[in-house]
This record gives sequence, C-alpha cells and structure tokens, in this order.
Amino acid sequence: MAKIIAIANQKGGVGKTTTAVNLAASMAATRRKVLLIDLDPQGNATMGSGVDKYEVENTVYELLVDETPAKEVIVTDTNGKYHLIAANADVTAAEIKLMEVFARELRLRNALKPVADNYDFIFIDCPPSLNMLTVNAMAAADSILVPMQCEYYALEGLTALMDTINRLADVVNPSLSIEGILRTMYDPRNRLANDVSEQLKAHFGDKVYRTVIPRNVRLAEAPSFGAPAMYYDKTSTGAKAYLALAGELIRRAEQLQKDSETTEA
Repeated sequence: MAKIIAIANQKGGVGKTTTAVNLAASMAATRRKVLLIDLDPQGNATMGSGVDKYEVENTVYELLVDETPAKEVIVTDTNGKYHLIAANADVTAAEIKLMEVFARELRLRNALKPVADNYDFIFIDCPPSLNMLTVNAMAAADSILVPMQCEYYALEGLTALMDTINRLADVVNPSLSIEGILRTMYDPRNRLANDVSEQLKAHFGDKVYRTVIPRNVRLAEAPSFGAPAMYYDKTSTGAKAYLALAGELIRRAEQLQKDSETTEA
C-alpha cells in the first residue's frame, strides 16, 4: 500500500509545486514507484512534469467529478519517470461540482483505493488555499509535508495550517499528521532565516527535515523546460537537495515500519 503524502501550505510561493515535482522525480530515481497528483487548477506540476496541460485528455476533474477510474486518468509518460494525474483550468469547476455530491470530501480517497497498491509513494500537490480540493487531499493523505520559507509571515501561515489540520483530523481523517516541515529557498547568510529555522526546530523537533532546499537558479529554470531539476541539471545544488530529501523520507518510512513491527510483536 502506498504512503500518501499531501504537499500543502495555505501560503503561496513557498516552493510547494517545486517540491512536489522534484521529490516525485527523486523518489522515482531511487526505483520507487511514484504517482504525483496535481490538484492545483494552475496545472504547474503537470507542466513541470513535461505534460501539456492544454492537451491532456483526462484530469483530476474527470477523476473526482465524473468518477472516471484512476487507471484511465493516470499519465505514465512524464519527464520525471513517475506517473501523473494531471490538472488544468477545468479543475476550477470541480470544486463547484463537488459541492453538489454526497461525501464530497472523500472522492479522492475512494478514487485512489483501486490503484494505491501499485505505488510506494503518492504525492499530492495541493492548491495554496483551503478549498474542497485541499480537503479531499487531506482526507486521502496519511500525512502532510509542509514546505515553507524561513521568514516571519511563514510562521503565521504555519500556525493557520496546523489549525486546519487539527480541524480536519477531527472531522474527516483522524490519522492525519504532519509528515515533516521542509525549509525551502533557504539562504544561510540571512539572519532572519537562521532565527526562524531555529524556532522551527525548537518547536517541532525532528519533524523539521535535516535537508534544506537552497535558493537555486536551476530549480527556477527547470519548469520552463518541462522537467524536474535532476533531469535538467542533475549536478545543481537544488537537484542534489531533493535527492537528499528523498533519502530522508525513505529512511523515516523504513524506521516507522520497523517501529510498527516491533510494537505489534
């Protein structure tokens, strides 16, 4: 059964889609079977994966609204060697349509059940707002990975996100938890960034990933070429950072599995 991780932050511009695309590609490079779900109507994760959002036949809209089986919606040919469920502007209408259906917050969870065993990891790129698409992602996910910049307003956004997660856990997904907090666009020369980073570690402890994602030109350029950074420039610091993050996630997942087996024994 796949580990399903929603990549979310209610604050925009924190490297959420960059993380979704590059983490999916890095996991695929370790020979894990990966599915990336683009839930953002902007379709940036779709384009960043080398898939033309204007030409794709089926998207998250068909999956959630028309209940088209996931196996018919999944795109297998991407520039990141992982599978993709695409998004485009049509997905904007999905939120409106979902308001009319029963158990609307569970549509994604139910849609993924038939294919979850085919993957090791499923990553969900969420919109930068709390809407019905984001609620679907959090209802379907085992945990949430939070990318954030180390700046003052990011701390306020993180507080709001934590409140949201707690509310949703009470209502739709009792097992929902924080997978980890990822420091993005990090500049160690910035005193504020270092101060906020220390506050994060003091408050969240080992939930803060050791890996940090630096500001990197190659990471910014890669989407315009429709490829994750590791395929655009595998020697870049950004590509190496996301490979390191993939390794950290794998080690954490393996340790969690060991701990679970020990408890059961």
